[in-house]
Amino acid sequence: MQTVYFSISVIGIIAAGILSARLWCYRRELRHMRRELALMASCGDTNHRMTSSIGVGETEALIDAINALTAQGRGEVMRVKKENAAYRESITSISHDIRTPLTSAKGYLQLLQNPDIPKEKRQAYLAVVERRLDDVTDMLNQLFEYARIEAGELELEFEEFNAVNLFAETISMFYGDFCERSCEPEILLAEEPCRIRADRHAFVRITENLIRNALVHGTGGYRLSAQKDDGRMLIGVSNLTDSIEQQDMDRIFDRFYTTDRSRSRKTTGLGLAIVQRLARRMGGDASAFLDGRRFTIEVRFPLA
Repeated sequence: MQTVYFSISVIGIIAAGILSARLWCYRRELRHMRRELALMASCGDTNHRMTSSIGVGETEALIDAINALTAQGRGEVMRVKKENAAYRESITSISHDIRTPLTSAKGYLQLLQNPDIPKEKRQAYLAVVERRLDDVTDMLNQLFEYARIEAGELELEFEEFNAVNLFAETISMFYGDFCERSCEPEILLAEEPCRIRADRHAFVRITENLIRNALVHGTGGYRLSAQKDDGRMLIGVSNLTDSIEQQDMDRIFDRFYTTDRSRSRKTTGLGLAIVQRLARRMGGDASAFLDGRRFTIEVRFPLA
């Protein structure tokens, strides 16, 4: 009987020793984890990953979970920083775009204060002021429209219509602009109707923005097309360019992005962003291509 009690006592002592050793290991690992967390907190933005000192029990799984969580948080911090930097850059760019025509208009208004200016020059100066104010109005309208689209406040009214006819009607509005450039665009229209279900005003806005973008950044060789393509309605606007490069393709639909580095062409960089977002709101999409000096934007819509 004494032998049994002795054996039980020995087993108890061994078990207590094992438990004590394991408890010591856990305490050591927790102290190590606490030091690691303190180091990561003091370093702030760091790529440091928590490590295990002895890897006891479930601590390794806990450390992996903490590392995954901190990596996710680090990625979110980087995303917010990039968005804030892009936002500041956008505000700076749009402020410059609006300030430029206003400064020009103010200069001509100061010239008009001279009573000795001939009537012909006075009329010419007034015309310049009017154009500059129109430029500012167009920019503010684009800003307001883009803000409404992004906020989901722009309500679209879907109806079925022949997109080829509406595309041709919109092109005719730019007849004078092409005449000023002494060029006639190549126009390709499908002979059969291409009926889509979309918002008429949004479709016209897309077409207007595409043509204006071509006129602002193009150097000639204008091609405007409305065709059926692989069971979809495809409108395309193409032109030669000397300001767009292959590196611009990934950002061509970004808000406030413009390939005019000097930002001297009276553009907010919102026209193509609005094109893409309106197209997607109506079940379509937009894409851009650069082949040598020829730049092309295509917008596709599902046929009704």
